[in-house]
Amino acid sequence: MMGASIPTLKPKGISRRDFLVLSSMAAAGWIAGCAANPVTGKTQLMLVSEDEEIQIDQQNSPFQISSDYGPVQDKALNGYVREVGRQLASRTHRTQMPYSFSVVNAIYVNAYAFPGGTIACTWGILFSLDNEAELAALLGHELGHVNARHTASAMSKGKLTQVVIGGVSVVAAGAGGSLAGQLTSQLGMVGAGALLASYSRDNEREADALGMEYMVKAGYGPQGIIGLMNMLRNLSKNKPSTIELMFATHPMSDERYQTAVENSKTKYASAQNLPLYRDRYMDHTAKLRSMKGAIEELQKGEQEMGREKFADAEGHFRNALRQAPDDYVGLVMMGTCQIVQKNFGEAVRYVDQAKTVYPQEAQAYYLGGFARLQTKDFSGAYQDFSTNEKLLPGNPMVIFFKGLAQENMGNKPEAAQEYDRYLRIVQEGKFAQHAYQRLVAWGYIKKQ
Repeated sequence: MMGASIPTLKPKGISRRDFLVLSSMAAAGWIAGCAANPVTGKTQLMLVSEDEEIQIDQQNSPFQISSDYGPVQDKALNGYVREVGRQLASRTHRTQMPYSFSVVNAIYVNAYAFPGGTIACTWGILFSLDNEAELAALLGHELGHVNARHTASAMSKGKLTQVVIGGVSVVAAGAGGSLAGQLTSQLGMVGAGALLASYSRDNEREADALGMEYMVKAGYGPQGIIGLMNMLRNLSKNKPSTIELMFATHPMSDERYQTAVENSKTKYASAQNLPLYRDRYMDHTAKLRSMKGAIEELQKGEQEMGREKFADAEGHFRNALRQAPDDYVGLVMMGTCQIVQKNFGEAVRYVDQAKTVYPQEAQAYYLGGFARLQTKDFSGAYQDFSTNEKLLPGNPMVIFFKGLAQENMGNKPEAAQEYDRYLRIVQEGKFAQHAYQRLVAWGYIKKQ
């Protein structure tokens, strides 16, 4: 990659000599950071190793999956999607990656991939598909992003830019999660949309081509990707609110649809008669589709939450819970709706029910802890946050709230321990200031 050009911008406050040194460092990084693209074989800038991709994935994907209400509890459905994904992954360019496939409980329409191979699709999009070939197209597209290293490439370009303008490396983060997920993020949840790339149109074209290649190799008819794109186009016209995030991270165009149609007639003409497996898909998703009424009410409620029409949202959530009274998503959404309306006692009631329905999922414990802090049930709040941390470690806000609960129970040594843990991760902001001031006041550290 010796012919690659280096940006020539000169940052303010840096001498010409220092700038030349920085530029030479950037050039060295550019050359040393080049690697062969596993799909095209061409040399490309790559400052993120495969091991780093996997590590970043493992650190971040659990938070996104939890913000999407965790994997569905239907083991048969998860197993079915996992098997379709496994068949595709064995035909990819990076078969060595630790791929995982799951269905998450979120009712918005989307699918996403983390750079190490964690791939998830939502309830909402499975509900809208018509056959297994469309599912294969969806998973194949996400596999395309992983195999072409689109997220790692975007991160590498971000790193290089920072080196040129001052030597600071920053990992690029991406778009947000569902509307309800964004609200819980504002309450302190970590990971709603963390590290989900907003792909370029070129990225999408390449992922389309790879997805089509993988699904045909796995024995599916190319009409699957055409049906998938047609479904997304129709949803964007008839129910645009349910697909906003999908198009924010995966820009759609008529050109992509027409290219898929053309490739099915030319490059994959011999695969036209391969099966779509509609009956098999319908059998495996029968339980999901039986909840159509409840899901549609939840989608309407989520839309009203985004508009901050919380009373209207509450009405839709009540309708959904009448049809599916033990639905984890409906209970958590209703709990969130009660929190933003400051009905904290009601929020506790709903999230406690959610915990009994899905005790292995972390989000309800977080919301329960937050609501209990407001009702001054500090012991219960501490228990909820402690359970959340066991299930999903790594959220510094959970550590802070554990300290706050201990402080309000009068347990200064225990509170100081949690505040010290928090300050080792976060040093700025109002929460860090509170923790620091308490440690100073209690004599654990000297004020600087």
